[in-house]
Amino acid sequence: MSGLTALDSAPLGPPSQALGGFAQRADRWLGLAIESAAALLVAAEICVLFAGVTARYLFHAPLVWSDELASILFLWLSMLGAAVALRRGEHMRMTALVQRVSPSTRALLDALALAASLAFLLLVAWPALEYAQEEAFIVTPALEISNAWRAAAIPTGVGLMIAMVLLRLLRSCSWGQIAVATLGVAALAGVFWLAGPLLAPLGKLNLVIFFVGVVAATVFAGVPIAFSFALATFGYLALTTRTPMLVMVGRLDEGMSHLILLAVPLFIFLGALIEMTGMARAMIRFLASLLGHVRGGLSYVLIGAMYLVSGISGSKIADMAAIAPVLFPEMKKRGAKPGDLVALLSATGAQTETIPPSIVLITIGSVTGISIAALFAGGLLPAVVLGIALCAVVWWRYRHEDLSGVEVQTKRQIARLFAIALPAVLLPFVIRAAVVEGVATATEVSTIGIVYSALVGLLVYRQFDWGRLRPMLVETASLSGAIIFIVGCATAMAWGLTQSGFSQDLARWMAGIPGGAWGFLAVSVLAFIVLGSVLEGIPAIVLFGPLLFPIARAVGVHEVHYAMVVIFAMGIGLFAPPFGVGYYGACAVSKVNPDEGLRHIGGYMLALLAGLVLVVAIPWISTGFLKT
Repeated sequence: MSGLTALDSAPLGPPSQALGGFAQRADRWLGLAIESAAALLVAAEICVLFAGVTARYLFHAPLVWSDELASILFLWLSMLGAAVALRRGEHMRMTALVQRVSPSTRALLDALALAASLAFLLLVAWPALEYAQEEAFIVTPALEISNAWRAAAIPTGVGLMIAMVLLRLLRSCSWGQIAVATLGVAALAGVFWLAGPLLAPLGKLNLVIFFVGVVAATVFAGVPIAFSFALATFGYLALTTRTPMLVMVGRLDEGMSHLILLAVPLFIFLGALIEMTGMARAMIRFLASLLGHVRGGLSYVLIGAMYLVSGISGSKIADMAAIAPVLFPEMKKRGAKPGDLVALLSATGAQTETIPPSIVLITIGSVTGISIAALFAGGLLPAVVLGIALCAVVWWRYRHEDLSGVEVQTKRQIARLFAIALPAVLLPFVIRAAVVEGVATATEVSTIGIVYSALVGLLVYRQFDWGRLRPMLVETASLSGAIIFIVGCATAMAWGLTQSGFSQDLARWMAGIPGGAWGFLAVSVLAFIVLGSVLEGIPAIVLFGPLLFPIARAVGVHEVHYAMVVIFAMGIGLFAPPFGVGYYGACAVSKVNPDEGLRHIGGYMLALLAGLVLVVAIPWISTGFLKT
């Protein structure tokens, strides 16, 4: 798999015999302890937030401490989750180029990626500890405890990640690889440190050196994206400014502490839950009974199912994992080519990026201050427009499909499947109604979905595998930690860019683009397609959202309209080969070779671009249903 992938995509080399066994045992026991703690934190967050909703809405007795406790637990969850992700190799990284080199070179580059990550963690460890000590003087307003209880999560997480990297190097790399990687990273760090006096007078040219040169070099060398951002930011601030590194840790904390981001792990867990309880399967079977006898019918079902399921999980990989195993076997029986199936699945991933409760929508709201409710309301119709564009391609490709062996479902069978699917179909409406009616916030509403899904699984579908709960909680913590750590590092990087005056320069340049608002939108589309393919969606949004959304408002573009435009543009880059990680994620879920989809995906990408042009040209599609 190329694109962005796990850190353990290839073996790094033969482990040393003496330390290899010790490292494996230590990794196993330490990993078990961290994963168990992270899983408990996810469960605790669900309980705390659901208790807050219940107390406020049912008993009219708000728990004033619930949000504060949730915020404390969330930072611990993010840092422990980042450590779990580092151990499991689940931090996002670009491997499109790494995969093209020889196995020996790839193993060395993977070792360098670990060494570079270790370098940042060692550099930031002491400032993180100082930051926690500084926070000890602050007392939280509701719980009235020292804020050090919350801030201590950062040095603890950094320390655990250092341990994870060291153990991984010892158990997976040869002594030669460890020596070359660590000496190489140390030499590069030494060169930059010695060049410090020469860098300081260069002014804004340092932005190109660090935020273009260092970021590009590390990202394409396979260093996890979060650590690439962090290394560039640390180097820029340490070598070209007088900013204490304590400040960078503070910006890292700020980026990971937006309470709205707590929706990320909760919706990821909800997505796994609807798959485990059989709710996703019930919805898809009902849709298949309606359209299965039409030419290309199951492809229409795939588009519709992604639209519905995206309104539940918020995570694209979770959506795909729920749908592909149910639909693809039957579609292959009808003669559909695996390459076409994975191409359409990837395209629907981009098409449904704006369906609430999209994690990208939540992230935009957290970093730009746009109303989450407005983003949720504005995201539904644009996804329909792009879905219609995809349906047009499906109609053309399957207009001659042979349906002679397809069984047409009777009205009685359709009614039965609808009755079975009804509890699952109602879930997206329950979630949206809870937000619209003020029962719960966008953060809390996921807990209502979790409780609803658990009850439906236990009482209606009688399908609830207790043995899968812990792995689901651990997977939620790992994916959430990888995402939130990227948000934190990108927030620190965006702050560094802002302090340099780059945002003002960017604003002046963007404001001077010919064509006014339309020229600005056109440049934004092109920029976010590239950013989506290289950086993945959330890092691109966190890094450039705070810079570009004020410019959009200044040139007269509605902020919700602009959000839909950049999300779709980013989604097209994210799910388009050869660099888009979303495409390779779809291939992994579908168990289809990425090369097979390349011949089929072009038509779907053109359809998405055509739909995007309509969304850009007609702002009402994004803003027509907003409450004024």
